Amino acid sequence: MRESSQCCCDESLEEKLKHVERIIDDFIKEDANLIQILHTVQNVHGAIPLEIQQMISQKTGIPLSEISGVISFYSFFSTKLKGKHIIKVCMGTACYVRGGKKIVDRLQEMLNVEIGDTTEDGLFTLEVVRCMGACGLAPAISIDNKVFKQVNPDKLHTLLSKYYPKEGQQ
Repeated sequence: MRESSQCCCDESLEEKLKHVERIIDDFIKEDANLIQILHTVQNVHGAIPLEIQQMISQKTGIPLSEISGVISFYSFFSTKLKGKHIIKVCMGTACYVRGGKKIVDRLQEMLNVEIGDTTEDGLFTLEVVRCMGACGLAPAISIDNKVFKQVNPDKLHTLLSKYYPKEGQQ
């Protein structure tokens, strides 16, 4: 029986590893499928850090280098927990030329976060992508896969304010 997709962020590392072991046991019964194991573990835990990769390697016999290689190759896997909202800034040629780098710089300053990291409050993760297919209306960013076009650094505060929790809400 497969585990449900619930975040276990409050679990201790030991509890997480036991949970991962149960997930692996489930898939081993079905001829061990690394991609399915990784997807399930990430859905349950939100990320696949090194400690969990090591456990998957020990339990399945798949070399750690192979597991890490798969995780780093596919963009949908992450070794770090992501924020509630994912901000992606296009740095394709059109977006870059029309100010994409200035948007990245301003977001890093506003959120006090580096590219690929999550804000201290867990609200935002900042990422850079190569193209969003909105070249004619560059520069573009997306928040939770909703694309915003012709963005400039001065619009960012207003844009992000929609994603902060209202007073009394979590």
